[in-house]
Amino acid sequence: MNFLAHLFLDSGSDDALLGSLLGDFVKGDTAGRFSAAVSDAILLHRKIDSFADAHMLTRKSRNRISPLRRRFAGIIVDVGYDHFLSRHWRHFGAIDLKSFVDRVYAVLSKNRALLPERLSRILPRMISENWLGSYIHLERVGDALDRIAGRLSRGDRFMRAVTEIEANYEALEIDFLGFFPDLAAFCTEWKHRRENGAGKMPDVFHAGDFSDA
Repeated sequence: MNFLAHLFLDSGSDDALLGSLLGDFVKGDTAGRFSAAVSDAILLHRKIDSFADAHMLTRKSRNRISPLRRRFAGIIVDVGYDHFLSRHWRHFGAIDLKSFVDRVYAVLSKNRALLPERLSRILPRMISENWLGSYIHLERVGDALDRIAGRLSRGDRFMRAVTEIEANYEALEIDFLGFFPDLAAFCTEWKHRRENGAGKMPDVFHAGDFSDA
């Protein structure tokens, strides 16, 4: 999953917001490096990625990407899903998208000294260009994908990847709307088990496993 989805799924506290984004920038064991709440959020970030990668609907989405860019299908789907989350925010979010994004920027700015160097370096640009709030606009999704392409080896094959989303827009949107409630339910259950010391949850589920959650 991409930035906005991770932030949305673990936003109960400032530490949770911080850790949910740090999961894309911090590798290895987090013990002693961050507070327990931040470490838990980083761990959940990793569990979310495992769950999403294995889910039948995200696999279906990745298979919709053309062979030309299939190597980058996971990235395209992750960023595309942030677009659909933005579009359907009122259905999922308790507060409006702008207020949520403003809160994230405030938390990151307040804790900038704790951020890894790369995240600290890009934070001013993230805020000034409103990366998190701009996913609702498909052309800005294209800009985000092109930024990623610029960092990849042989990224020229990845340029203009937004055309993959445009070509499969309705199908990807349906995939997302089927998948995201499963993911949200997985996160709720994982946090419950973590707080209550319950047993380990499996990482692999299928659509409908949480339909009664």
